[in-house]
Amino acid sequence: MLEVSVQDVRRVAILKQHLAGARPSSPTREHIYQVIQSLSYLQIDPISVVARSHELVLWSRLGNYKLADLGHLLWKERKLFEYFAHAASIVITDDYPIHSARMRQFTDGTLYYASWHEYIGSWMKQNAKLRIHIIEELKHRGPLQSRDIEDLSHKGWKSSGWTNERNVNRMLEFLLMKGEVMVQRRSGIKKFWDLSERCLPSSTPKHALSDREVDRLGVMKSLQALGIATKKQMMEHFAYGRYKDPDKILNDLEREGEISEVQVRDLVPNGNGKGKEWYIHSKDIPILELVQNGKFDPRTTLLSPFDNLIIDRKRTLTLFGFEMSFEIYVPKAKRKFGYYVLPILHGDRLIGRIDPKMDREQGKLFINAVFAEPAAPKSKDTSKAVARSILELADFLGAKETVFSSKVPEQWRNDLRNS
Repeated sequence: MLEVSVQDVRRVAILKQHLAGARPSSPTREHIYQVIQSLSYLQIDPISVVARSHELVLWSRLGNYKLADLGHLLWKERKLFEYFAHAASIVITDDYPIHSARMRQFTDGTLYYASWHEYIGSWMKQNAKLRIHIIEELKHRGPLQSRDIEDLSHKGWKSSGWTNERNVNRMLEFLLMKGEVMVQRRSGIKKFWDLSERCLPSSTPKHALSDREVDRLGVMKSLQALGIATKKQMMEHFAYGRYKDPDKILNDLEREGEISEVQVRDLVPNGNGKGKEWYIHSKDIPILELVQNGKFDPRTTLLSPFDNLIIDRKRTLTLFGFEMSFEIYVPKAKRKFGYYVLPILHGDRLIGRIDPKMDREQGKLFINAVFAEPAAPKSKDTSKAVARSILELADFLGAKETVFSSKVPEQWRNDLRNS
């Protein structure tokens, strides 16, 4: 069995996710597509206090790419579409057969949280008139926003959150999960919906996969995106909740030589990896060997709180010893770090975090606070690298000025204030 250090695991993950080495000098659509292929998905989140999460994930890897190029891949070439992977996401059209398995089974009670999906199916049946109306409206008048469609629901959707009685929106979301409609385009956060058949390109692979084939492809995509991972980490990374018999798939892949088990040293005791079986894809063993031979070109950058590298909070704690919290719903007075905090990746460590806010009217990026981890390096090279990463973010956002508050670590203060 291969034996690796936790540092090896971190570095393989960082390399696999395009977070080491020099960024491309002029990022193209192909660069964007290659990154998304490697990651398997980009999580979508509506919060834009800095920028939309998926935009930040690409920026961390590519630098100043053109948002229009991402839009072109989504809405013109249709090489990408919006669906559900780990969560609401941008996914790859070539992976449609994997996602269509979820579409077919969305309300049949066989997915995770079966009772929840059955409840959704029951609600959709009770509102069959609304469902048919939406399909007919899109067919004859689409693309449309949800507000353009009359609410003909028989039973309102009940929720303690913002979705309560948002019946047209809920039905559209569920029809998306079933593969009947898609987001045809966006204007800011506004969604324009249309029939899936009019959104998918003719080149979309439509063949149906067996449960075993979906499991197999999902496991391999997850493992290659993560680098080295446990079964649980793979199950939660891509095609979440879709796996039927992951143990058998892992055993088969190991027997066939597609994956190999590894033993990881020095794991954080209270993470989720100690005592678990870890795996690496056989194609990634050469990358592991390079890392073990000292071949690693570090980068300093900022990460979205929904970045693929850190979205699994327990894995992040296991590999980095870094507790990632999300405090948007925490009252301001009780927040430890801030509203929308971006961790600082420095080489193969998470050394701190910043609490930024972009004021687009003023053209200013406000850095409300910068926090350093207890073991963060105090060298001038580190402080300059952190300052540079913040200025790079400001440039990407189009900020004319970066304004720092007084909440800055002493060891980085001079370089941050003078940046």
